[in-house]
Amino acid sequence: MTKKKPIFTIDEDFSDLTRAQKSPVAIPKKREGDRITIEKALATIMRQMEISGNRPRTISDYVHHVTHFKESESLAYVDEINKDDLYNWIGKMDVSKQTQLTRLKCLKAFLSRCFDNGWIGTKFWRTVNVKVDKYVKEGATERELSILMSVLDLSNFVHLRDATAAQLIFKTGIRINTLASLEELHIDFESDTLNLSGNIIKNRQPIILPFDEMLHRMLSVLIKYNRAIKREYGQKNDFVFITRNGKRVSATQSNNNIQKRLNKYAKKYGLKNISPHALRRGFAKSLLEKGARITDISLALGHSNLAVTSQYLHLDKNEVADNLRKFL
Repeated sequence: MTKKKPIFTIDEDFSDLTRAQKSPVAIPKKREGDRITIEKALATIMRQMEISGNRPRTISDYVHHVTHFKESESLAYVDEINKDDLYNWIGKMDVSKQTQLTRLKCLKAFLSRCFDNGWIGTKFWRTVNVKVDKYVKEGATERELSILMSVLDLSNFVHLRDATAAQLIFKTGIRINTLASLEELHIDFESDTLNLSGNIIKNRQPIILPFDEMLHRMLSVLIKYNRAIKREYGQKNDFVFITRNGKRVSATQSNNNIQKRLNKYAKKYGLKNISPHALRRGFAKSLLEKGARITDISLALGHSNLAVTSQYLHLDKNEVADNLRKFL
């Protein structure tokens, strides 16, 4: 009687295949000419970002941080970067955890673009991170804004300009650089709205934002005196927020006339949250308290996602519980 073969025994000769597999497989090495240097990759990515409409400041940050990383770790080619290089770079930084995280995010964004361009095979950097304790900043309140209005002399042009700027940010949520780029054509006094084109907004998305009767009056008076000042100094522009000499206020946060003066008022009068950023946060919190949807608030602020908007709202755990209880 013939003995049966075990059911899992394969009656087939695969020796020709296994012999081939046992032979060492030669992995072709990249020739020097096929590899891309970090410097060349950065130049290419810069051009891609310019074409995509990224802001000059963003591109400048890429260049600064990637170049610093390259020099710090003595690297030349994109494909030789590894996880240890990132950790070593972070470890050398004598800065706050938040600054470390900001720089790391910039480098990781560069590496992601390298991956998209096919210069890196894996996203090894995804698990590299810097833990930062989150501190939620408060927003301005109606009371703080009322105090500011009471201490400023609105018969003084600069005070009127600054008060109008503070009210406009608090009532519409626009950024300080959008405020600096605001022209008369962006204001519709018939419908009491700001009709903002994409070229003066960070996310490039046009939007219409309403304002109230008080701002209607303040903006009308400000524009009237703006025109007189521009005529006096021979300035030909349509900007709503100008200097004493009729020129446009600076659009950069570090050199913005209005931002500096708001900070000065905050210190002088003990107003904790009178700054462009705090006013934007106050706008978000005020709308939420009045029943606005978070999606609408997020769109008004020009945020890329709701997670960013939720940070603006400065909700502590007790407020969250009270708000949720309404729906039980």
